[in-house]
Amino acid sequence: MTDLETRVAPPGSALRRAAPALLGYAAVRALGLLALALWSAARDKNAYTLLTARWDALWYTRVAELGYGYEVRLPNGDVHSNLAFFPLLPWLERGVAAVTPLSYADAGFVVSLLASLAAAWGIFAVADHVYGRRAGVCAVLVWAVLPVGIVQSMAYSESLFTALAAWSLYAVLTGRWLTAGALAALAGLTRPVGLAVVAAVWVTGIAAFLRDRAAARAPSFVRDRSAPAAQSAQQTTRAPSPTGDGPAGGAPAWRRALGLLLAPLGAAGYVLWVGHRTGKGPLGYLDVQAGWRNGFDGGYAFARFVADKFTSFPSALAGIGLIVGVGLVVWLYVVCVRQGQPLPLLVYAGVVTALALCASSYFGSKPRLLLPAFPLLLPLALALARVRRSRAVLVVAGVALASAVYGAFWLNGSGPP
Repeated sequence: MTDLETRVAPPGSALRRAAPALLGYAAVRALGLLALALWSAARDKNAYTLLTARWDALWYTRVAELGYGYEVRLPNGDVHSNLAFFPLLPWLERGVAAVTPLSYADAGFVVSLLASLAAAWGIFAVADHVYGRRAGVCAVLVWAVLPVGIVQSMAYSESLFTALAAWSLYAVLTGRWLTAGALAALAGLTRPVGLAVVAAVWVTGIAAFLRDRAAARAPSFVRDRSAPAAQSAQQTTRAPSPTGDGPAGGAPAWRRALGLLLAPLGAAGYVLWVGHRTGKGPLGYLDVQAGWRNGFDGGYAFARFVADKFTSFPSALAGIGLIVGVGLVVWLYVVCVRQGQPLPLLVYAGVVTALALCASSYFGSKPRLLLPAFPLLLPLALALARVRRSRAVLVVAGVALASAVYGAFWLNGSGPP
């Protein structure tokens, strides 16, 4: 199947192509939920409550039920305002609760469940488009078996955001700029890291404009001689162009421009609305985040947090683990660059990684903040795709079991994920 045939394939055909990835994903997540249920029962806790009615999930349901304006003032003077939580997930929770007998918490769980499947499909679509079907299946499975994969089943916004981000990136890769811009706008209404999707759309769009301008300035005889070669390359290669216009040719300039205009509207609209509501202008949202002790300090607070681990021997092991983990993330991004991933994937993964590692937010949540950075997993997916199928199944099954046990242990702990 060629890229052009893949792009115009009907939805039913696309779903059949993604079916192995989605079935594998559902199996991994079911194992994770089973492990959580058994572990929670052994500790006299309710697994469903852990998924739907603790930590950030409570804040989202309060927004859905009561709207914005709720805040908690802590003894140390910090103010935790629900304006820190972007509105798309609460809107969907409210909508589902309005048309079904479900509570807001139940609606959040259903939205996250469906969004996680949409995210898995989107990750498959991106990896399949760039590297082929088997790599797409492996990419979804690697994302599913992440140690923090249980978050994908929580009434949090990670799954919803990853779904919107993945499909926006796929739209960029295939030259659907209006779709890419609209999905980027929705991603911007979901989490602050929606800026990563906007950046991917904008950088890729600007690069495409520059490429088109350079091509237009080239002498006519150069364009005439290069056209047959370019057409032949489009017909014989699977990989998209580095700027993401797709092998079937670039989109009209006006569509690309309109997609770029749409992309930042979600994030910008909410941030400006918060500034207006708080009376603190365009930067009002930063004050809201400061009340949660969230900010961007280039990684200084995180570095101090890691350094403090080396003040005693037991905690030094945790410090070593953190350094190894950060090193692994950076190494994966370098491999992505060396493997020549398309520009939108590199920009998106780079911004998500930078925001996660360089933010001064709650340090225990950093693995969760990296969850949407699925392009970092593509080198692992490619390696898994090269392994014999029976061995790959054993590897995935073993890691899935370990991930399920860790997820159950993690959510039954005292701190938020």
